Amino acid sequence: MTINEVQDQIVEEFSIFDDWMDRYQQLIDLGNELNPMDEKMRIDQHLIQGCQSKVWVDATLTDDKIFFEADSDAIITKGIVALLVRVLNGRTPQEIIDADFYFVDKIGLRENLSPTRSNGLLAMMKQMKLYALAYQAKLNG
Repeated sequence: MTINEVQDQIVEEFSIFDDWMDRYQQLIDLGNELNPMDEKMRIDQHLIQGCQSKVWVDATLTDDKIFFEADSDAIITKGIVALLVRVLNGRTPQEIIDADFYFVDKIGLRENLSPTRSNGLLAMMKQMKLYALAYQAKLNG
């Protein structure tokens, strides 16, 4: 499944909810499904700057694909990072660099987040792309 196919799937899943309270509940449920990050990985080096809550993201390169591990101390933020992990996990660095996170607007996420959460979302997306740029540079050696 391509990045856009995963995004389309997310848009479809969220389209069944008319009410934003239901969408928030969906985010909470998605966050609860995220594999817990090892406490040893919850370090300042993996902390996303620009988030009001604490969000940790780490990435590893395996067989030229990037795999993310993420966690947050806030339930809605954890759901948001879970969506990003779902979209980007197992992708090549170039696929991540080229990714257009259109699902964020299509599900109404950006417009329904507080300004600080919206800034945090942008910081998460930026950090994940920075991991991809670093791994791309490493692959091009």
